[in-house]
Amino acid sequence: MKLYPLFADLSRRAVLVVGGGAVAERKVAALLGAQAQVTVNAPELTPQLQRWVAAGRIAHRPDAFREAWLERVWLVVAATSDAELNRMIATFAGLRRIFVNVVDDAALSSFHVPAVVDRAPLTIAISSGGEAPMLARLLRERLETLLDHSLGALATLAARLRRRIRLRYPEPAARRGFYEELFAGPVAALLRQGRPDEAWQAAGQALAAPSPARTGSVVLVGAGPGDPGLLTLRALRALNEADVILHDRLVSAEVLELARRDAERIEVGKQAGHHHTTQDGIHALLLQHARAGRRVVRLKGGDPFVFGRGGEELEFLRAHGIPYEVVPGITAAVACAAYAGVPLTHRDHAQSVRFVTAHCQSSRDSLDWAALAQERQTLAVYMGVAELAELQARLVAHGRAPSTPFALVENGSRPEQRVVTGTLAHLAERAAAHGVRSPALLILGEVASLATALAWFGAPPLGAAVHDIRPARAAGPAATDVLAAVHRA
Repeated sequence: MKLYPLFADLSRRAVLVVGGGAVAERKVAALLGAQAQVTVNAPELTPQLQRWVAAGRIAHRPDAFREAWLERVWLVVAATSDAELNRMIATFAGLRRIFVNVVDDAALSSFHVPAVVDRAPLTIAISSGGEAPMLARLLRERLETLLDHSLGALATLAARLRRRIRLRYPEPAARRGFYEELFAGPVAALLRQGRPDEAWQAAGQALAAPSPARTGSVVLVGAGPGDPGLLTLRALRALNEADVILHDRLVSAEVLELARRDAERIEVGKQAGHHHTTQDGIHALLLQHARAGRRVVRLKGGDPFVFGRGGEELEFLRAHGIPYEVVPGITAAVACAAYAGVPLTHRDHAQSVRFVTAHCQSSRDSLDWAALAQERQTLAVYMGVAELAELQARLVAHGRAPSTPFALVENGSRPEQRVVTGTLAHLAERAAAHGVRSPALLILGEVASLATALAWFGAPPLGAAVHDIRPARAAGPAATDVLAAVHRA
């Protein structure tokens, strides 16, 4: 965070605004809305500022700015067209440890005035740190259309009931459940319909009703490959409802940031050669927290049902009578291929795709290598970075052409994504040369030759020359072979 967000109580506190134009008028209007005691320092005032002075709502100092006027002031706003004066005000305010906002000068400002969505007493403030105020205003306009005006009345009702709710539900989990029903149930609906008296009565009845028994549950959520923008809306809702989140090592920090702040986070990541938590240990944690009445999110990288042991965990939960549901995620093969510009299927080159994992000897020995070595199909190999040399040898031994293109996608969909390309004959060599590490997904097949031509995300692919692949489908005389691309070394 560039700025620390806070909301200041300025009621009956002195604020100085230097400047008397339209910008100063907007600042004063917002300060008056917060019940601040505003003094405006300017030789001339807009008509509206003059009316506020005449009505006694603000004080006016027409003389030149004086440092002494900063005495006992809580905030200062410099809204003049004189850059030197604004700089001087900022300097004097800084020496006195008074927060100052210099309009249109983020560098001189020690606080910024955000774009505000007002549903008093609920307030939503949006700041770009002074870097892109128009973007903040655009977001505010969008939120204005999404947030019902009855939210203010709902916040007021909740404030009136707060003490009673805390007495009725001393346990935080139970109290949170009541609030969620209050904010999303009949009470909120009555307020939206403009029936506040009935809403108040319904809230009282809900408080007096017997407490429902709290049942724990588990939601298996696919977190996708790392880009938080790829989460589904249902996944986001589950993260914000969770009491406990058991997450894999590869779930990105950006995804975890979207979860409810007070949810307990437990990493249960497993990595080849470094198994921090066994699968039995994960099962035990799921059971422990669910039986304690908590809402548990089992957050898995990619999709829970694609090499994620989601089926094993559901079988365990079902055997122990724990309610569960599944929220699919975008699996690594789909996401990495898309972010690398590689179509998994293509009419000219691949009519099928196989998802394969070969991270241990037993899984490698059980694979049908002859079938995997067939042409005109795409292999998406999960968890295979440590086994690339053996994968390369076995596929070539079973008939896959050494000239088959590959794309190795490291940290797919994340800002640090890298794509290494080449041919099967040099797969292990090129991966080692570029220091490719997990998480990385191998895409092997004719479609991988498109990685350079169709690249759109992150740095350009790191590649070597790939043999041209001619389309099987007949092309017109003017057609060009876009696959005949020379990859940069």
